[in-house]
Amino acid sequence: MTEQPPGSPYAPEDVVRQEGVGDADPFLRLWTPHRMAYIAGENKPTSDQAGAGCPFCRIPSLPDADGLIVQRAEAAYGVLNLYPYNPGHLMVVPYRHVADYTELTPAEVADVARLTQEAMVAVRAVSAAHGFNIGMNQGEIAGAGIAAHLHQHVVPRWGGDTNFMPVIGQTKVLPQLLADTRSLLAKNWPTS
Repeated sequence: MTEQPPGSPYAPEDVVRQEGVGDADPFLRLWTPHRMAYIAGENKPTSDQAGAGCPFCRIPSLPDADGLIVQRAEAAYGVLNLYPYNPGHLMVVPYRHVADYTELTPAEVADVARLTQEAMVAVRAVSAAHGFNIGMNQGEIAGAGIAAHLHQHVVPRWGGDTNFMPVIGQTKVLPQLLADTRSLLAKNWPTS
């Protein structure tokens, strides 16, 4: 590793170097061990059935802060994603355990749509998002992590948010704890 000048962010004095992990190189590592829970399948249901085994069925029974619920409506709720792509990434989920968008009732469709609009307003108020990716992955083959219980993602985007960290480093830097994000969004959620 090339010697860096004292005080350089590339040679912080408090870096712990682990022996026996291969040849030294000029890269620092930003460890994100919380992502292993997602990779290992934590909180993923073991069956397609409704009930306590489905996190989207279980979350509404929790207090809002514990379940990371930002807003509740009659037929659906908004909840922060435990494994967010970007800060403020949330999902709109019908209470009813249903897999396919075509199976939603008109009231569920209306609540999912309204909560999605309100989520955009709240995220813009809190973090001035430049844009959003909004969508749902229908079925495991389409990338749904929990295919048996429909959920729509609302992912805030900013110019330059796809930078070297996720592209090269396969790491997202999230500057805020989920509980703090939930609190800010809940306070700024528009009233219907």
